[in-house]
Amino acid sequence: MTPPFEIRELIRQLDEVGSKSLPLVALAGAAVGVVISLEARHSLTRFGAKSLFPATLVYSVVQVMGPIITGLVVSGRVGAGIGAELASMKVTEQIDAIEASAINPYRFLAATRILACILMLPLLTLAADACGLMSGWFAQSMVEPLSFHQFIESGFHGATFNAFLPPTFKTAVYGLIIGLIACFQGMRTRGGAEGVGRAATNSVVLASLFVILADVVLVKFILVVFP
Repeated sequence: MTPPFEIRELIRQLDEVGSKSLPLVALAGAAVGVVISLEARHSLTRFGAKSLFPATLVYSVVQVMGPIITGLVVSGRVGAGIGAELASMKVTEQIDAIEASAINPYRFLAATRILACILMLPLLTLAADACGLMSGWFAQSMVEPLSFHQFIESGFHGATFNAFLPPTFKTAVYGLIIGLIACFQGMRTRGGAEGVGRAATNSVVLASLFVILADVVLVKFILVVFP
């Protein structure tokens, strides 16, 4: 049975989307963790609820900030990359040459990139969450000693899979959005070098916008399905 996508190209795109985005996603997650840690500690101390710091940080990073930050970072890096790459291939007639070679360009170029985005976004989100929690705990421990074991035990106390799996796997939808928009913008490009730049810009802007809109819808959907 013929697979619906090219395995070698898919593996190359998994590396392009996943491995090469990991440092940027991890850095963004770590920065978010530090910011949330500082803000949460200040606010909770004012209201005498400092003991809730671990749970506040864990839920803030894993349920809210980790997924959306990952989606936006990947929209910027991967969306622009796919849009510019396919646009360049389009204006130099490489896509026409692929089609003339009896290879379906949508299956070879678009499907592999979209699937790679869908598969890698949840994994990148887990990396961003881990870096955010580590940096948040480190920022807290620099001010007030708190063992990592105690932080994890308090933060995840009473937590269920329904609280953490849906926010993580909703990023697969972000991946679908990023891949579809970037491939569409790239493969419909006209106008030479100017068109390539326009495709890259539109890919980033539209992907980021639709990721934010999808987050609004998915948050409501998750709250209804996983109360």
